[in-house]
Amino acid sequence: PTATRPATVLSAQASRSEFLRDYFTAAVGVAVSGTVIDFSAGPPAVAAEGDVTSTQSGVSIKVIKAGDGPAPEPGELAAIRFASFAGENKIDDIFDTPEPYYTRVGSGGLIKGVEEVLPKMRVGDRWVLTIPGNLAFGPKGRPASAGKPRIPSNAEIIFDVEMVGLPGKEPELIELIGDD
Repeated sequence: PTATRPATVLSAQASRSEFLRDYFTAAVGVAVSGTVIDFSAGPPAVAAEGDVTSTQSGVSIKVIKAGDGPAPEPGELAAIRFASFAGENKIDDIFDTPEPYYTRVGSGGLIKGVEEVLPKMRVGDRWVLTIPGNLAFGPKGRPASAGKPRIPSNAEIIFDVEMVGLPGKEPELIELIGDD
């Protein structure tokens, strides 16, 4: 049975601009009251490769690569590549597979910490997330299963994620290579 995660879906609907505004304000230590900062043209200079920030819920984000592609909307299909770890145990690794992993943004199909951050990414972004246990597998953890390690209660998860595509928002191959 699939449980709904209304808090995750609501937090996932926050825009990239809101996320970057909050990040920018925290990064420079300045309270911006009554001023609207428009990041629609892209992230501010401080949201660059190597920067580290945290969401209000406690997910730490390290920018490995800053993309410049489109951002997903809630409900859209997103193609991602990722590797996830609980301590030294590899949970999953999609970087070495021929196809990316496809997920609907905000659907609740991934752990809460990833669901919260994914809508804030753009195609081409690669971020390393450090997700606290309460936004990962929680107090129950996850029992071991075929090919999957046991995840202890409230384990912190490292999630290296890259947004590689948004089917339907990408230029058609014919536009890129021509039809001659």
